Amino acid sequence: MSVWELFILAVGLSMDAFAVSVCKGLSVKALKPKHMLIAGLYFGGFQALMPLIGYLLGVQFQSLIQEFDHWIAFVLLVLIGLSMIRESRECPDELNDSFSFKTMLPLAVATSIDALAVGVTFAFLKVSIVPAVSFIGVTTFILSAAGIRIGNIFGAKYKSRAELIGGLVLILMGVKILLEHLGVFDWFLSLFA
Repeated sequence: MSVWELFILAVGLSMDAFAVSVCKGLSVKALKPKHMLIAGLYFGGFQALMPLIGYLLGVQFQSLIQEFDHWIAFVLLVLIGLSMIRESRECPDELNDSFSFKTMLPLAVATSIDALAVGVTFAFLKVSIVPAVSFIGVTTFILSAAGIRIGNIFGAKYKSRAELIGGLVLILMGVKILLEHLGVFDWFLSLFA
């Protein structure tokens, strides 16, 4: 997986956290830098941790499903993408202005569950996991911190668009992985050789 593909995937994965951060930013009356830092650490940390866990699980089963792993990666990414698109119309009502552990932990886990499945696909694709999870964590940290600020300034205008775009990106990445493993790209390029 190239750096460019990893960046696109990281942005796509972080859109859930970005959308929730925008909603959290809506709820904050007096925004402080610590709010942005807390959101970035929770969301970025869990977005890095979950693919690592998924990767470790995927490595255990890699030899058993190696011949159809590209189909699993495709299905997981499409399902996650469709879920994000469906959720793009929602802004959870239960969000409040608290940044306590009790409030942030469930949000961080909920927004990073999809990253767990992506971690499984990383194992099948033999992705270098440490740079990948670091990249995803840093990207999510930045976008979550920005989401708090954007939500505080602009409101919910960008929340649904972010999740919609994130969902589409994940679906397109799944299609790309499938077409690559089926040899469609090689076949297409051979037509022009």
